[in-house]
Amino acid sequence: MFFTQYYLDCLSQASYLIADRTTGQAVVVDPRRDVSEYLADARAQGLSVVGVINTHFHADFVAGHLELADRTGAWIGYGRRAETEYPIRKLAEGERIALGDVTLEIMETPGHTPESISVLVYEHAADPVPYGVLTGDALFIGDVGRPDLLASVGVTAEELGAMLYDSIQNKLMGLPDQVRVFPAHGAGSACGKNLSTAKRSTVGEQRATNYACAPMGREEFVALVTAGQSTAPGYFAYDAALNRKDRVRYDAAAARSLPLDEFAELRRAGAVVVDARPPQEFAAGHLRGAVNVPAEGRFAEQAGTVLDPADTLIVMAPENREEEVVTRLARIGFDRVEGYLRDPEDALEALPEEVVPASRLTAAQLRAALRGPRAPLVIDVRTCGERDGNGVIDGALHMALSELPARAHEIPTDRPLVVHCAGGHRSSVAASLLRRRGFADVSDVLGGYAAWALTAEPAEA
Repeated sequence: MFFTQYYLDCLSQASYLIADRTTGQAVVVDPRRDVSEYLADARAQGLSVVGVINTHFHADFVAGHLELADRTGAWIGYGRRAETEYPIRKLAEGERIALGDVTLEIMETPGHTPESISVLVYEHAADPVPYGVLTGDALFIGDVGRPDLLASVGVTAEELGAMLYDSIQNKLMGLPDQVRVFPAHGAGSACGKNLSTAKRSTVGEQRATNYACAPMGREEFVALVTAGQSTAPGYFAYDAALNRKDRVRYDAAAARSLPLDEFAELRRAGAVVVDARPPQEFAAGHLRGAVNVPAEGRFAEQAGTVLDPADTLIVMAPENREEEVVTRLARIGFDRVEGYLRDPEDALEALPEEVVPASRLTAAQLRAALRGPRAPLVIDVRTCGERDGNGVIDGALHMALSELPARAHEIPTDRPLVVHCAGGHRSSVAASLLRRRGFADVSDVLGGYAAWALTAEPAEA
């Protein structure tokens, strides 16, 4: 058997290539949209990709099933409840897919979505115990898939939660302890609330340590897994719908370098500048109205949170990372990227009247401002989980980054704003969005709440 996991830190997303070396037949599970790595590895191993399986309609990224099918002729498989605009192979409970002696078996595990499946992997067809199980977004390491993403129209979180109870408690926990668990996501993903940094586990480890795998009744389970979920990023519904469609294919050659005059004309015509430089460089000087989504970190998810897939985008990025940024936008279906500027400094020098700094305050400066005659409104863009038990700034308005685009109209315009997150990264994203939305006096906090907590008031010292 050939078995390998591919992991994208930016999206906390795992995909898999499984094959029988004797026959050379391979299947890719939950592929990302840029599929060249899977194909290169298959060629290097002498394998042919004959099938592509998506464990469900992904909401946090655009899957690469269409790209793989176009380039290999592979069939595309989903759970039997899936409906798509393109031809698919509907996979039902207990169905076996022989790649040779290596065999895959389908287990229907609805709950995150109605069509969700898991894939049992047998190194030998006659093995009594599977080598492992690819659990998609049903079972994570330390958590289970959230049932409240509303990607499935007409199915409530409670109904999905009840399905998930059966999938976790009866099906997946019914497997032997030694079966390896390979999920579709890890820590940081918004598809769950308590995911581990580990990329693999076993059924036995999850039985012993995962709060949702402990024996319990259906009502208790549903209450546990639906409580405390953060608001999903705005692009999730868009991607879930896009994964059902016969959409435009990813084209690596579509990214192009823009001449400065064309970049400037696109900006004047309304294109949104995505500035992927680090927050400190953005703060030193950026084009008015640009949105800062640093390439370091969870770029794709944060871009999908604060940008609109209908917008025309033009990119400014750190040196030699321009095409990477465009690819990461394409992974979440943001295809309306006209191109990138090869040297951001060119634009800043050529358009000096359009260059503005971004205000960033230390925790001490924020404390002083809050005591001043025109105290700012503090906006906390951390998630609920980050706030629980970790402290808050008195009087701060809580509006998680994922909620900010839809709730910005609730923010008063008659006082300065200061945005903070946990460590000072997302606050730059949020503050740049608010400036683009027309808020005139917006700062963010260097070091975030962690810096605030370390900076005590003089009277408390």
